[in-house]
Amino acid sequence: MAKQLDYTSINEIFARFQAHEPEPKGELNHTNAYTLVVAVALSAQSTDVGVNKATEELFKIADTPEKMLALGEAGLIEHIKTIGLYRNKAKNVIKLSQILVDEYNSEVPSSRAALISLPGVGRKTANVVLNMWWGHPSQAVDTHIFRIGNRTGICPGKDVDAVERAIEDHIPVAYQHHAHHWLILHGRYVCKARKPMCGNCLIRDLCPFEDKNL
Repeated sequence: MAKQLDYTSINEIFARFQAHEPEPKGELNHTNAYTLVVAVALSAQSTDVGVNKATEELFKIADTPEKMLALGEAGLIEHIKTIGLYRNKAKNVIKLSQILVDEYNSEVPSSRAALISLPGVGRKTANVVLNMWWGHPSQAVDTHIFRIGNRTGICPGKDVDAVERAIEDHIPVAYQHHAHHWLILHGRYVCKARKPMCGNCLIRDLCPFEDKNL
């Protein structure tokens, strides 16, 4: 685990991220708040690419809780069976859809506590929805962010909660809204787990990673 970087270095890192990609976007396809919740819930231990392939046709026929309930668990499974843990995920999607209809007038709630209460929706999923749909500066820490946070010293922590707090505590407010997107994309395409592409890294001169390569 790298030591926490100083404010000046972190500010420069995110200034570079912003200059390179001013408006980073999440890569899960969705059409509304409901399909975003479903897509993120389905993405656990799965790739965004795989989820997008599965939901391309699904969201054409089931983009509301009512339509998903009409499709039913068996019908949903037919669309998502290429995704890992698809049976359990299908059960959760049907359950959360029923709760949205019964308790939230079919609307996706905008509070973290309410989102986390939904089956299959953990803190990371809730933070993604709060950030991407409601515009909250919430930080969804996945494996990419956890790795980068500790490898670079931007937001080190022994667990995902500690990394989330480090982002909130050390990354300048001006960059908070897009912070997790920049970090995820950097981890996905540049600062990879096994073969980081240090030679193509925007922040190589600011990164303390000892095993840098060319």
